[in-house]
Amino acid sequence: MLDFCPPNPEDRHREHRERDFLQLIGDTYFTLMEALPREDAEIAIGSKVSLLGPNSAIIDCSTVLIGYDDLSSYAKSKLGEVVENIVREKEKVFVEFFNTAPPVNIRFHTLELLPGIGKKTVHKIIEEREREPFKSFEDIKKRVKIDPVKVLVDRILRELKGDERYYLFITPPPWVRRSRRDIVVFNLLEKLYEKVAGGEAAARSEEGAARVDKEGAEKAGG
Repeated sequence: MLDFCPPNPEDRHREHRERDFLQLIGDTYFTLMEALPREDAEIAIGSKVSLLGPNSAIIDCSTVLIGYDDLSSYAKSKLGEVVENIVREKEKVFVEFFNTAPPVNIRFHTLELLPGIGKKTVHKIIEEREREPFKSFEDIKKRVKIDPVKVLVDRILRELKGDERYYLFITPPPWVRRSRRDIVVFNLLEKLYEKVAGGEAAARSEEGAARVDKEGAEKAGG
């Protein structure tokens, strides 16, 4: 959970004008959402919130997609910290990204989309992973001389803000895809979860199978 927000009379979602609501980020696909909390839910900012099942902390069918600009100032201030925690929890998945990241085309590599990574560093990463696959973030840091967590978090934050052409990790919301016809979505996380985490790909149920108010999502697009 990124923030617990009081009712906002100017919010586009009617329920949020009348009730407290939560701002959330999915811990598998980094989906930004809002939802109404159950009255008996025990929740805290920064804690994990279940969206489904008997232990769900939110009211059924109250989840709506939001964009970065919809986040409160406090949620934005917490976003980097929370994204970093998720990346560290999913270390095996993101290490596999460094081991298998593909080229975009003959001249451009997906690794170049990571902030601060130029062609020289890309060549070093490819050379090192061909010699021996990376085993951990620390292994990457030692052999390539970059901070893999920092560059991953920076990239994910850029994608969350919705101004990118290429999306390695995030699936941009519908209104972002409509506004830019040149967007390329790689869906790398889905492939990485299938390869590394096996059944963990089913964790999409917490973000995707949680029923999202499609009307609310469309309104979020303006």
